[in-house]
Amino acid sequence: METLIIEETIETPHVELDIQTGSFTFSGKSLPEDVKEFYKPIMEWIEAYTHNPKPNTSMNIKLEYFNTSSSKMILIILKQLIEATNNGSKVIVNWYYPSDDEEIYEAGEEYSDIIKLKFNFIQY
Repeated sequence: METLIIEETIETPHVELDIQTGSFTFSGKSLPEDVKEFYKPIMEWIEAYTHNPKPNTSMNIKLEYFNTSSSKMILIILKQLIEATNNGSKVIVNWYYPSDDEEIYEAGEEYSDIIKLKFNFIQY
């Protein structure tokens, strides 16, 4: 298994899933035309990772904007990470949000209510 890096575009986020460190980063904007096609390799990679995760896993989400379809994919990915905790990894979600964007903050809070993982809310 190798680190997965997807470069940012106007419609898709920068994604870096680092197998060496167990650190995952999503940044930028997420509004791909075909959301399932974009997120499919990411979900497959994370599914494989959860079977043999690092002792510590960090999910760093710093999205400026994401559409409803992307929101559903993010929820699925966060749910996948529960399997990593079941296999011994301590998973932390670092949710970054702009100081002037209450909607991004509230989206993170909604995820933290649904997904029983440790969330850190980091304002920038």
